[in-house]
This record gives sequence, structure tokens and C-alpha cells, in this order.
Amino acid sequence: MIVCHNLIKDFGDPPQRVLYGTSFTIEDGEFVSISGRSGSGKSTLLYLISSLDHPTLGEVLIDGINLKDMDTKQIHKLRNEKIGFIFQFHYLLPELTVLENVLLPARNLKIIDQKKGTAFELLKKLGISHLANRYPNQLSGGEQQRVAIARALLLKPKYLFADEPTGNLDTINAQIVMNILKEVNRTDGTTICLVTHDPDFASMAKREIYLIDGKISHRDNEII
Repeated sequence: MIVCHNLIKDFGDPPQRVLYGTSFTIEDGEFVSISGRSGSGKSTLLYLISSLDHPTLGEVLIDGINLKDMDTKQIHKLRNEKIGFIFQFHYLLPELTVLENVLLPARNLKIIDQKKGTAFELLKKLGISHLANRYPNQLSGGEQQRVAIARALLLKPKYLFADEPTGNLDTINAQIVMNILKEVNRTDGTTICLVTHDPDFASMAKREIYLIDGKISHRDNEII
């Protein structure tokens, strides 16, 4: 479970406030969207609750552990063991094959051999197993994003954070990616937190956190 207490985030000097005292809880197994207009604080909020950034004030607890009490080594351990990330850009390494890119998290932990079977199964599930030996520049945008999803799921994370994962995709591939996320949530019980500006995709989540100028709006009736 993720619990956020009074999250405030300032940037710059003099400081400019982006988030204003945001509080909410994400239960295990939930599929939650964070939506709002450009500049509303969506990605900033996602970065705070996923451990990629720290709030100016407030607290984020993951499974009862306060992120601000964790040192760098503990944060890396948390990410390796419990968290997967998907971004708008796939961030695949061009010199590695599809399979090698998917196995990157396992390489960091020196467990490549144990995870090769899992990697192949994920590629098969995502409909791209035939591309295992190709390189990123030989793939379409939708295929590249599916590789990124496979990489994020390799270590079976408890939490999956996705920041505009459909932003660079056409309508068909965007729908495929959203269907994959829904399937992972339904079959594996993975807790998913999705940032999107698309109201149709936001409504596909079980709950929506809607931001206006860094504050949760009344549209998220379950939180207020």
C-alpha cells in the first residue's frame, strides 16, 4: 500500500510551488490514474510516490516504510525488488537486442540465467517474441514500448508506475498498451499508477486522481 501525507513540492529559487498538500492512499492491487491538464503536477506527483524524487514537505510510505528514512542503498533495493517503471520514451539501449534490453534488470542483479525464461514468456505474452533478436531501431514505436513494458515486468514488481506510456503512440498501439496494463493488473494483482492526459485512458483505471494546479480536484470523490 502507498500512503501519501500532505505532499508539497517546490522548484527553483525563489521556490515555485507545484503540489499543494496532496494526501491519498493507493491500496494493493489498485489501478489508479493521475490525470489533469499540462502543468497540473501529474508527473511530479508520480515521481514523488515512486521514489524518483523527494517532496519538499510531506511523507510517502510504501508498505509502511517512510521513503525519507531510507538511504540510497535501501531505495535502490526497493526499486529492484518492488517497483517497475514505464515512461513516455522507452529508453531502450540501441546496442542491445530486444531480449537483452528486457533482461537489463536481471543483469544488474546478476540473475540473467534465472530470468531468461521469464523474459521469453513476457515477450510471448506481449506478442513480440519473434522480435527477441532484433535491435530497437528495427522496431516500430508500439513494439519498442512493449519491450519497455516487458523490461518493467521482468522482476514481477508489486508496483508499476507509468508516466504517459502512450504519449508517443498511435491510437491502435496506445490501446494495446492500455489493454496490457489492465491485464497485468487483473491477472497478477500488480498495483498500477498511470499518469495520462487522455481522459479516455484515465477512465480505464479503477480510480482517478484528477489534479488542477497541483491540487486534487473534486472529481476524485473517493479521496476527498
